[in-house]
Amino acid sequence: MKAVRMVVGAGMALAVLAGSTVQAAPKKELPPKPSVGDIVKESKAADWRPLDLENTLYMDLPGGRVVIELAPTFAPLHAANIKALAREQYFDGLVILRSQDNFVVQWGDPDEKNPRQPKKAKMTLPGEFTVPLKNDTKFTRMKDVDGYAPQVGHSNGFPVGRDPKAGTTWLAHCYAMVGVGRDTDADSGGGTALYVVTGQAPRQLDRNITVVGRVVSGMPLLSTVARGPAPMGFFDKPEMQVPIKAFRVAADVAEGERSNFEVMRTESATFQKVVEATRNRGGPWTKVAAGHVDLCAAPIPVREAK
Repeated sequence: MKAVRMVVGAGMALAVLAGSTVQAAPKKELPPKPSVGDIVKESKAADWRPLDLENTLYMDLPGGRVVIELAPTFAPLHAANIKALAREQYFDGLVILRSQDNFVVQWGDPDEKNPRQPKKAKMTLPGEFTVPLKNDTKFTRMKDVDGYAPQVGHSNGFPVGRDPKAGTTWLAHCYAMVGVGRDTDADSGGGTALYVVTGQAPRQLDRNITVVGRVVSGMPLLSTVARGPAPMGFFDKPEMQVPIKAFRVAADVAEGERSNFEVMRTESATFQKVVEATRNRGGPWTKVAAGHVDLCAAPIPVREAK
């Protein structure tokens, strides 16, 4: 037993001796990866584009303004009709009538039996669930695999799915995307009822509903609306509804009353860096880089114009 102890002790002594005479080379730390914030801060003026005033909507609520950018490339008939509705002040005095947890907030006329009728705009239109690929000339593909579309990426600031074999493309149901409410028939919506995605991206709705644009400012005014107690989040008491003070096309609003925002060009190299920074987040906090980013998790930066 003593001999064994002596051998073990000698081994330990040798190990200590070796450790005291041979020093391990210091580990070389890799530089931290830039964050999305870093990339946005270092971006150039050319990386940004102003909102097109003719395709921007202002929805003024008691708590502030919601700014919506339309995407006529993907829903030309509905975009034109919604602007016509805004110009005849169709939504003024109507309400947010539904807030369903982890899903959507919807606005329009709460009177389903006798809804407000447009003056010149249309009540219903053929569904624009997809459009031909040739319509979209600004698509920038992401390399990530998607479960809802053969290809995904961005087009002029909007998240997009596409199917090259079918020759079609469409806007995806990501957070803050705006869609057109409809009944069972595909042509039963026209823009008099609109909703915004406020929860986990319901991509199963893609190609089943016309998506017309995206909220670029004011999402907290919508995502914090109290959830409705009735089925599907509808409000069962008028006092729960949020009134719409005004709904306007930005081009029709006096210059001094406009909200000036810019969206990062999603075809730019800088935006690709934003996507990569989200795909492989760096820094000391991150222990495992995902190596993947979901279409709806790739942030599309927006900033106030200087």
